[in-house]
Amino acid sequence: MRGVRTSLVMAAALVLTACGALGDDDQASEPLDVLGMSDAGSSGSASGSPDFLPESPREDVASALDNPIGDGLPEPLVDPSRIQSGGPPPDGIPPVDEPRFDTIADVDWLADNEPVLALTIDGQARAYPVQIMMWHEIVNDHVAGVPVAVTFCPLCNSALVFDRRLTGPDGADRLVSFGTSGQLYNSDLLMYDRQTESLFSQLIGLGVAGVLTGVELDRYPVQTVSYGSWREQNPDGLVLNRITGQERNYGANPYESYDEEDRDPFLFDGVVDDRLPPKRRVVGVATPDGSSALAVDHALLERKGVVDVSFDGRDLVAVLVTGGASALSSGTIAENDPVGATAVLDPVVNGQRLTLAVEGDGLRDAETGTTWSVAGQGLDGPLAGSSMQALAHTDPFWFAWAAFYPDTDLVLGSAQP
Repeated sequence: MRGVRTSLVMAAALVLTACGALGDDDQASEPLDVLGMSDAGSSGSASGSPDFLPESPREDVASALDNPIGDGLPEPLVDPSRIQSGGPPPDGIPPVDEPRFDTIADVDWLADNEPVLALTIDGQARAYPVQIMMWHEIVNDHVAGVPVAVTFCPLCNSALVFDRRLTGPDGADRLVSFGTSGQLYNSDLLMYDRQTESLFSQLIGLGVAGVLTGVELDRYPVQTVSYGSWREQNPDGLVLNRITGQERNYGANPYESYDEEDRDPFLFDGVVDDRLPPKRRVVGVATPDGSSALAVDHALLERKGVVDVSFDGRDLVAVLVTGGASALSSGTIAENDPVGATAVLDPVVNGQRLTLAVEGDGLRDAETGTTWSVAGQGLDGPLAGSSMQALAHTDPFWFAWAAFYPDTDLVLGSAQP
């Protein structure tokens, strides 16, 4: 364990000391400045002002960054003594605040098996390579005019996307941007909003300290898929560019060997639920208020591909298709072993309940023969162009999911032959 912790401390030191923008030779072409585009997008370089509402101003309130139990702040929803420094100061792991994008034709730096966070809103598809996300953890973006925060916590292997529009306990509407606090709770990224400097737990999307304590962030479904699969299914999609304003060793994994299942999590002071190894991946889905949660063991999905599950009064399916490398095993992401891509889907389309089976890096239904993406989009066949509802889910390590959702239902890999 000492070796893993040393590696992580060194990674934090690299984050703190690296500086400077990447040179123009890092990319073969000029990326698109999407924030300058209209909602309809553009095929060339953009110009002009974005048609987005401005972010809310910084408020003169006590900062939970400085003290989560400061004067006038509500009682935190977590034990302040268990909030731990991860090493870097606030924004020492710098979010991407002015994201730039490449068209697929201009991407020559991503291997087909590399994982990307796949997000589609109102038909606009974006891919956020994990080789970038692991160095920045947050991208403050707009997709189809919607202000979102795309987030990834490498310590928990949790990827989630949140709407940056929220309503505070005071009833006021705010448009916020998020930064990295440099602090952890249950080994998970604690984000902070720059307007009130409240702390938000990333894995559960909840304000846990500060003025915005108790605020639940609305989520958008996001899948971690292979770049090759995403590119094939989204020929007009955009890919987050590596020109981020920071110099990082994109493509390298600073958390080498971190996802070995029996390794102790970094700075985790809770009790690991012994139903699974601490870093076994699970497919996790929860209600917004956290009152109901479900986890499906990846080992079961690796065997069966499609598993019927019941969640929040609904009959759903959890799926795992081929492709997509881990980002957290070997030192080079493109050389990591595949872990598959997952989703939680409502398999009812046009009133018909479909029976799904895995076919390569996608799905096929038995009733119509239509092929589907892991995101539930009909690709070819009678139902092409249709869609299943995809629930917002994530693929965290078991220790983290169980720590935040101790009463979670668990579908175990050994539960079925």
